[in-house]
Amino acid sequence: MSTEKDILIQKDLKYVWHPDTQMKQYEGANYKPTLIERGDGIYVIDSDGNRYIDAVSSWWVNTLGHSVPRLNKVLLEQANKIEHVLLADFTHRPAIELAERLVQLAGKPFSKVFYSDDGSTAVEVAIKMAYQYWYQKGQSQKKYFVSMTDSYHGDTLGSVSVGGIDIYKKIFNPLVFETLKVPAPYCYRCSKGCKKGNCNIECLKDVVKLFKEHHNEIAAIIVEPLVQGAAGMRMYPAEYLTRLRVLCDEYNILLIDDEVAMAFGRTGKYFAFEHAKIKPDIFCVAKGITAGYIPLAATITTDKIYNAFYDDFSKLKTFYHGHSFTGNPIACAVAVETLKIMEEAKIIDNLMFKSEAFKQSLQKFKQLKHVGDIRHIGMIGAVELVKDRTTKEPYKFTERIGHRVFLQAMKMGAILRPIGNVIYFMPPLIISEDELERLTVIAYKAIKKVTENGF
Repeated sequence: MSTEKDILIQKDLKYVWHPDTQMKQYEGANYKPTLIERGDGIYVIDSDGNRYIDAVSSWWVNTLGHSVPRLNKVLLEQANKIEHVLLADFTHRPAIELAERLVQLAGKPFSKVFYSDDGSTAVEVAIKMAYQYWYQKGQSQKKYFVSMTDSYHGDTLGSVSVGGIDIYKKIFNPLVFETLKVPAPYCYRCSKGCKKGNCNIECLKDVVKLFKEHHNEIAAIIVEPLVQGAAGMRMYPAEYLTRLRVLCDEYNILLIDDEVAMAFGRTGKYFAFEHAKIKPDIFCVAKGITAGYIPLAATITTDKIYNAFYDDFSKLKTFYHGHSFTGNPIACAVAVETLKIMEEAKIIDNLMFKSEAFKQSLQKFKQLKHVGDIRHIGMIGAVELVKDRTTKEPYKFTERIGHRVFLQAMKMGAILRPIGNVIYFMPPLIISEDELERLTVIAYKAIKKVTENGF
């Protein structure tokens, strides 16, 4: 006799099309989507009462843990006041307060916040803003965007255009606009033959060459700061960003920083660009801005950009872009409370010691013969699995080695949804050092079982 859980899962497979998922994998398989009922701090709890460490922060959005009483209270209070109002010709307290806080956190020269719905839309705003900026400055020839190979900036067509991962882009190439690409700094598999941790940022030479030849046609370069997330948490030195800022200034090219995944503490600071001691011209935030509660995004920029749009109505310089839920009051109220909690609890300040403990905890993975590379910054860790450590030969895509580790880790009490052959950690920032150790032990055992003992 079917249980309520069985019936719900059957309905799920009948009606719900899951993202980034080949639905046929559930056909005849001994596993199905896990039915989650509730959350508690760093844990999510399924319909059978099993608790799992949310090691990936439910797709990188959860920063303060699940079901936070203060956030629950603010959400309800704001819903009882006003759930939504258009942001064209109207405004509301949460949107105003959040914009002020974001500008103050980012520091000068940032001065303006443009709201949208998620990371992809924040990037769309940045792209259109940068293009229209140059158009209205009388330089309409500056229409090309530069991005890195293996980059990911979202799933809408503009963000797909500046992306560089074939699995997300190739089939849509006829629909997207042309962009210019530079090799990404992939330190473990350096295209310049340099050794990890011992180079002079040689990969920037490709950027210099491109800028020299095409700077008059380039509107902006967009980067994922310090960590290429969807590429497998590939990390590169802050010096790359520092030098890139200088190059952008030299060649009169805007720098767009896609902080969607990295902002609000992931790298150990509020914004990843702080590590490089630079300021981009435009940067995008989303995900952790509401601690995973409600979709919200913002594109943040300077008076330099804003003033190119500021003119008489008849001049048609208005930035004609907006979404129905732009600056939603409930989302903004939750975001404001999220930032208050981070400030009051000194979340960022306390990450320094926790991050070092996390780094040390990752060292155990060096003992596993199929671990090729270990990466770490702030509260992000990654372990790249290889078939042969000496040659760096990767596992084949069809072997689904990361997926097998994920299934094993689920049995042990942790959600480690992989990126290909990379097992990564991006837990809520509130995770304790003891919980971090437990998480890495689960991952260690799962990897060892799958890669050395068979699974």
